[in-house]
Amino acid sequence: MTRGFLIGAPTSGSGKTTIARGLMALFSFKGLQVQPFKCGPDYIDTKFHAAVCGCPSINLDTFMATPEHVRELYHRYGDDADLCIVEGMMGLYDGYDRDKGSSAQIAAVLDLPVVLIVDARSAAYSTAALISGFVNFRHDVRFGGVIFNRVGSLRHAAMLRQVCDDLQVPFLGYLPKHGQLEQGSRYLGLDFSHQPENNILVELLEQHVEWKQLLEL
Repeated sequence: MTRGFLIGAPTSGSGKTTIARGLMALFSFKGLQVQPFKCGPDYIDTKFHAAVCGCPSINLDTFMATPEHVRELYHRYGDDADLCIVEGMMGLYDGYDRDKGSSAQIAAVLDLPVVLIVDARSAAYSTAALISGFVNFRHDVRFGGVIFNRVGSLRHAAMLRQVCDDLQVPFLGYLPKHGQLEQGSRYLGLDFSHQPENNILVELLEQHVEWKQLLEL
């Protein structure tokens, strides 16, 4: 089976799209054929995925389709790839009815590990309670680890690593604060009119994220 993982977050605005597109670009630059997917009926992020990966990004939606059809789509488009990256939507457990139709449900349907993106901009050890709640909320959702976003310093990163060590959840690295990586929002989704250069994002992820470990999830 093709390697793959789902990128989720506690809330919208945590940095899922930034980190997803950065990892897609990073692995593509490493020579891997990356197949992108997007949870839900989103048509904006999929276009950016396609631009990065050079192939269409496929929507996975358990509101519009059955779990069986979602699995069929995933395997039809992903089986010939080296790596599948699924970008979640909204908060990990946010669905049309409680967690029905959520990114967590899609991760469970596809048996994909979740890489949780946690915005650490204004917190350190308090993220332990947040991460613990997400990891232990549903036993049919498995977690590959955590990537922290908007980390302010090496000391801040060390404190966040300690969080993961105490929870026995893999620390998969972090993305430092960087002005060119901040994107505004608009009513239909993310505004990509002022995208930073891909190489800035890729360089930061290559330096600070355990990308080889991601390939082993």
